[in-house]
Amino acid sequence: MSDSLHSMDWSPFWLSLRVAGIATALALVAGIALGWLFARRRFPGSAMLEAVFMLPLVLPPTVIGYGLLVAAGRRSVVGGWLYRQVGYTVVFNWHGAVLASAIVALPLVLKSANAAFAGVDGSLEAAARTLRQSPWSVFVRVTLPLAWPGILAGTLLAFARAMGEFGATLMVAGDIPHQTQTLSMAIYDAMQDGRDQAALLLVFVTSALSIAVLVLSGRFLSLR
Repeated sequence: MSDSLHSMDWSPFWLSLRVAGIATALALVAGIALGWLFARRRFPGSAMLEAVFMLPLVLPPTVIGYGLLVAAGRRSVVGGWLYRQVGYTVVFNWHGAVLASAIVALPLVLKSANAAFAGVDGSLEAAARTLRQSPWSVFVRVTLPLAWPGILAGTLLAFARAMGEFGATLMVAGDIPHQTQTLSMAIYDAMQDGRDQAALLLVFVTSALSIAVLVLSGRFLSLR
C-alpha cells in the first residue's frame, strides 16, 4: 500500500479539489441570491422558475452535459463568438468541469438557503429596520448570519456533489489525463484498465472525504 501511495498519480485528486472548490463558490453566490429571492419574493411564475433551477437535482447528468454543449459549445452563439474572438472554449477544458459541477451543485445550496432564509425570524429584521438600517445592512448583519448555518450545511453537500460529478463533466470537459481528468474519471479509468488497487485507493480517499463533509454538514444543520 505504501508503494501504491508513492506511485499514485494524484493530479485527478487535486484537480477535483480545485474544480469542486470553484464550482461550490459559484453555486454559493447564486444559491444565496436565488434562495433569498424564492423565500422572500413570490411573483407569478416563481414556482416554475424555482423548479427550473432545481432540475439538475433530478435530471440525468448526461442531459445537463448535453445542454451545456448546446449552450456553450463552439457551435452555440456565445461559445462560437468566444472561440472566434479569443480562441476560448469550455469544451475539453477544466473550466467546463467547473461549469458543469456548479450547475449540478446549485440546487443543494439553493434549497438549503431557501429554507434557511424562510426560517429567519422576521421580527429581528423589522427591529433592525427601525434602527434605520438599509435593506443591504439588514441582510448582511441580521438575515445572513441567522441563516448561515443552514446555508453552510447545504454548501458542504454541494461541495461533495461537485467532487463526485461524472456524467456532465465527462461530456463537457472530457477525460484528458493531467488536464480534465477528475477523481471520479480516474476511478472509472482505473477499473477499465484493470488497476484494481489504484481504483480501490481512490475510492477510499473519495469515501473518506465524503464522510467528513457529511459529518460537518450534519453538525451545521444541528446549529439551526
